[in-house]
Amino acid sequence: MIRVLLADDEHLIREAIATLLGLEPDIEVVAQVARGDLVADAVREHRPDVIVLDIEMPGADGLSVAETLSGHAVLMLTSFGRPGYLRRALAAGVRGFVPKDASADELATAIRRIHSGGRYLDPEMAASAMMAGESPLTERERDALRLAARGAPVAEIAAALHLTEGTVRNYLSNAITKLGATNRITAIRAAQEKGWL
Repeated sequence: MIRVLLADDEHLIREAIATLLGLEPDIEVVAQVARGDLVADAVREHRPDVIVLDIEMPGADGLSVAETLSGHAVLMLTSFGRPGYLRRALAAGVRGFVPKDASADELATAIRRIHSGGRYLDPEMAASAMMAGESPLTERERDALRLAARGAPVAEIAAALHLTEGTVRNYLSNAITKLGATNRITAIRAAQEKGWL
């Protein structure tokens, strides 16, 4: 049996996926969690073969969680097929990426492939990621934009990143230019749509 841990904050979706996977003769859902910060404990307790993570969860997002699970077979399941998410997931060692609108058969196939040491990438998501290219933002520009997206003023961003306010303004200005945006808000929106934040 392939032991699976499901992490998704949407109770109905998580239960539906668990039920559908339970119909597979070789897959058993051994644990379910609704928050990203509960995944590590559940992995230690239940020792799953494959961990299925949603990207957007409270506590810790799926991409951040995936970065802490090196050596584990991780499959991202998401309704957000943003190219930057796929690239970040692959960089974190994730072995599969499937949209939430995939069929139960596709999800089961992905789990089996990942369990056997392979990879599974949804073809449409992979094509979108290739066409979108790499993020033009530096890590510091991304950090500054991420904090700005939470509503932090320049002074707070500077304090959080241990930079001067002038340096933060420069990073934000560079990000706006690189993204072809007209202001901070449109830059944030553009970066989020690509999955670069």
